Amino acid sequence: METTDVLSPQAADASVRPATAADLAAIGAVHARAWRAAYGDLLGPQVLAALLPEEFAEAWTGAVTRPPSSRHRVLVACSGPTVVGFCASAPDDGTTPSGAAGGPSSPDAEIVALLVDPLHQRRGHASRLLAATVERCRDDGVDAVRAWSPADDGPRREFLASAGFGPDGTARELALPGDPGPSDDETRRGRSLREVRLVAALG
Repeated sequence: METTDVLSPQAADASVRPATAADLAAIGAVHARAWRAAYGDLLGPQVLAALLPEEFAEAWTGAVTRPPSSRHRVLVACSGPTVVGFCASAPDDGTTPSGAAGGPSSPDAEIVALLVDPLHQRRGHASRLLAATVERCRDDGVDAVRAWSPADDGPRREFLASAGFGPDGTARELALPGDPGPSDDETRRGRSLREVRLVAALG
């Protein structure tokens, strides 16, 4: 994802809108390119080669065409007619939708994914996606929005901090897949990725 909101001649032709089924191929392509750029040094070559846009597109089909609730959203950023990024949000794990028996009246939300094509970064797309997502969460009566960031990804954390997100002290370790082969082969073993959680209060 991008880290600064730099104005450019393309900014006037930029927009954010809800994703549709027609966007799935573009979403898959953005996801694959963004992951290769972000995690290329952590994944084995065979794993990188297996990051196919078609598989990512299939993985996002349900979220785009059959979201579990009105608070599960996928927005896309466009440069002209071209989809260049996307943001997915959902009610935060452990909360109950507003009005459900025994649950809080205003659930929190989580940014599940916020990715911009590496070829289209530094043009404000991530800022527009995040702003539009947070605004929709605010309209839902959400109290806080959470997002995860790799612990060593300073630019991403700075970007989120500039949007009002701060660490809440929660961290997690994600196991990344490695290439098939002997587990003692350093080039084949999967590595772990430490992420920290950041929160923005909307009240």
